[in-house]
Amino acid sequence: MSEKVKKKRDVVDTDYSLGAVPEEARKGFRAMFFVMLGFTFFSASMSVGAKLGNGLDLSGFIWACVIGGAILSAYCGVLAYIGSDTGLNMDLLCRRAFGAKGSYLSSVILGFTQIGWFGVGVAMFSIPTAQLLGINEWVLTIIAGLLMTATAATGMKALEVVSTISVPLIVILGVYSMVKATGDGGGLVAIFGLSAGKITLFTGVGYVIGSFVSGGTATPNFIRFAKSNKVAVWTTVIAFFIGNTLMFCFGAVGGAFTGKDDIFYVMIAQGLAVPAIIVLGANIWTTNNNALYTGGLAISNISGVRMKITTWIAGIIGTALAIWLYWNFVGWLSILNCALPPIGIIVILDFFRNKFKYNMQFHPQTVNWFNVAGIVIGAVAANMIHWGIAAVNAMAVAAVIYFIGEAVRKTKR
Repeated sequence: MSEKVKKKRDVVDTDYSLGAVPEEARKGFRAMFFVMLGFTFFSASMSVGAKLGNGLDLSGFIWACVIGGAILSAYCGVLAYIGSDTGLNMDLLCRRAFGAKGSYLSSVILGFTQIGWFGVGVAMFSIPTAQLLGINEWVLTIIAGLLMTATAATGMKALEVVSTISVPLIVILGVYSMVKATGDGGGLVAIFGLSAGKITLFTGVGYVIGSFVSGGTATPNFIRFAKSNKVAVWTTVIAFFIGNTLMFCFGAVGGAFTGKDDIFYVMIAQGLAVPAIIVLGANIWTTNNNALYTGGLAISNISGVRMKITTWIAGIIGTALAIWLYWNFVGWLSILNCALPPIGIIVILDFFRNKFKYNMQFHPQTVNWFNVAGIVIGAVAANMIHWGIAAVNAMAVAAVIYFIGEAVRKTKR
């Protein structure tokens, strides 16, 4: 390959959608921390926080955040190590775990859910903001969707810039809303005591884990740019623990005080309409960028087309369907989310058992049928079993299928 052609390819795919991230493209702690923190700043997590605030007392809320956050951070932290160690995105990791063609299933699930959440996120911003400002919701949806798509398609550099701007805004405005609610409500104990007892601590832990375990499965897509495994693991664990806990706190305190389940309406109830628009827009923009980035990478794995093009395709589809998705698809997305933890746990188990497969020189088999079955059976189990924590049930069942497959493979040697 000539130097001219090589440079042209590097310009086209600076996000290495079809290969490992080289050492010269790796980033340090600050850049990765803001990207991962922005990833966890998810509006739906605030709604989960409101459920926790309206169902647990202060002690129960703290324990739910600590226990659930520790489990979620550990899961994502291991995926961060794998992403950084290999330099591969989640879809390329899945090629090794599920096979070249088998990874199409994991890519379809990852891409479909993340594009769906992107569309829902756009509508979560455009519908209430349009109502508040008295403008057409479709006009605002198209503008917001295309702007978010433009930054996601630009790649990791844009994710870093958007997160660096948005994260401090969300923290400042969220803390202000929380402090105001605490002062007006007579303290945290009084606020949490208003409606405590509606849910158990175990249920609360399940809410915390389930809030972002599906999105966390895509961790390697972003953290593969980390300069070292240490940077990858620490930025991910700290960001997931702090980021999710902050979202829960913002939603729980404001929700318990006002009775609202969304910080947008909480802040409006507090007379903070303009800050509400800013915090909602910044919050959704950071998470939507990461969701669409994941969707673009998933389509790249199936089509072989560079991520910039596939991200635009994903963004246009998500924007066009945004309002319909918002009103009709959240339930389906929640069901599909149960298919993502099995993907993550199988990649984790396979990486540590068969590390030789996780380099660019390895040629994966066409389909690993047991691992593919693990995704399907794990997802079905999570939706059918009505006790325990759905995400944990899905991973446990998928792990059992994985080890059965490994045992069968050994007997055939």
